This record gives sequence, C-alpha cells and structure tokens, in this order.
Amino acid sequence: MRFFLPTIACLALGFAGVVVGSALSAQQAAETSAAAKFKLPPGYLPITALPDSLTLLPAPPEPGSAAFAQDEHAHARAAALRNTPRWTVAASDADLHFPHAASLLSCAADLSISKDATPRLYGLLGRMFVDVGLSTYRAKDHYKRTRPFVLHKEATCTPTEDTLLSADGSYPSGHSAVGWGWALVLTELVPSRADTILRRGRDFGESRVVCDAHWQSDVDAGRVIAAATVARLHADAIFAADLAAAKAEVAAAPRGAVTPDACAAQAAALASGP
Repeated sequence: MRFFLPTIACLALGFAGVVVGSALSAQQAAETSAAAKFKLPPGYLPITALPDSLTLLPAPPEPGSAAFAQDEHAHARAAALRNTPRWTVAASDADLHFPHAASLLSCAADLSISKDATPRLYGLLGRMFVDVGLSTYRAKDHYKRTRPFVLHKEATCTPTEDTLLSADGSYPSGHSAVGWGWALVLTELVPSRADTILRRGRDFGESRVVCDAHWQSDVDAGRVIAAATVARLHADAIFAADLAAAKAEVAAAPRGAVTPDACAAQAAALASGP
C-alpha cells in the first residue's frame, strides 16, 4: 500500500469537494474521495468521532498581543537556521509522502520503519495519519490564520508548495499534530526509547517553525490535537488490534537497522535548535 499526500492541506481540499449523495454517508463519501484522489487508506475513525479542534483550542494569538510577540520571537530565532543542516531536516520533515514519511522517526526508535520491514506499523501510521490530520481542520477552517512566510513575504523550505500552503489555515499545525501523534504511539511500541522518540516528535513540530510554514503557537496547538486524537483512537477496536499487531511486529524486529551515519547527522542538525 502506498499513501500519497503532498501536504495535509491537500487532504482537506480534496474532502472539501465531496458531494454527499443519498446512497453514501458523509464518512463513506469522504473516504471514497480520499481513496480515489490521494490513494490513502481510510482513517480509523468516522469523521463525526474526530476530536473537535475548534472546541478544544483557544483562538490563536492576536497581532499585537504578548502571545503573538512570542510567535514573532520564535520566527526570528528560527530564521538564523535557514539554509543550515537543521533547515535540511525541516524540509525532510515537511515531506509527508509515503514511504518517506513513515521513516522519519526511524532513528529515534532505532528501528527501520518501512512497508517491507514493518508492514503492520507502516499501515498503522498511514491510517492514523488521516485521523490526526483531519482533526485539525475545524479550527484551521474557522480561523484561517495567515502563515508566517506569507506575512513576512518569505519562502518556506518547500517553496513548490508555498502557493498551496498560503491558502490553508496555519492554526493548528497539521504536520506537528501528525509528528506528535506518531511519537506518542511509537513510545508505546518501543518504551525503552520513549524519551528519544518524544524529543524527535517535538523536533518534528519545531521543523515547521524552522521551515517558516507555521508559528510556534500553531505547533503547540497541533500537539494538543494529536494527543486528543490518539486518546480517541485507543477506544477504537480496530486501532487497538492493529496496535497490538504492530507491537508484536516491533518486538521481533531487529534493532540498529537504520543507517548510523545518517542518524548521527540528523541528531547533530537537530541539536542546533530550536
């Protein structure tokens, strides 16, 4: 199974065009649209069961507020990392195409995560990706927050996607939500690496600030929605079964199956901040 999604924004834009017919429920129509257009698996949860980000999150910081000043400070600090190895990692983290996306936390987990090496885990990450990503959109579509690169007339670390991103709300960050959601689940599967995995999940979100695609408060809010979605997923029987299968698979998988030099380079880049 190959998942295809240029950005979380594309998923929402595809769903926005769904017309629900009398023979299809909203969930069925959404899944049909996604499967046809983006070659995605269905998520685990019905759309009506997704956490409501508009209810769970406060409004984003207003321009001129102390909170917005903190966002601007984080933006300025991250600007110093442009065109450094940390910028390169941020660009890699921005790429949510599978199979690339599934491997982004491999170094942190000390585990080769791929369709061939860990097919049950690979499928689990792909399905929950849909749930976590979609859970951000009630707030995104309501607030339609302007992204930092648009406000400051800059370019992100993925300039070919800037036009698409500029039309998609900044708050909360879907990428950050996905990265944190994956990290939370991976800590259950590889508890001996929990701190390293969670730090990588944190850095995954910070990559969006480095990339100039999101404000810091977008990233922080994305983690809230990720935690809410993962909590909800644990009440789903199919997710629970897939998680158990992935846990058995990971327990039997060899450790140290990732490239040491590449992981060392990634760690060095991430250590440079933020």
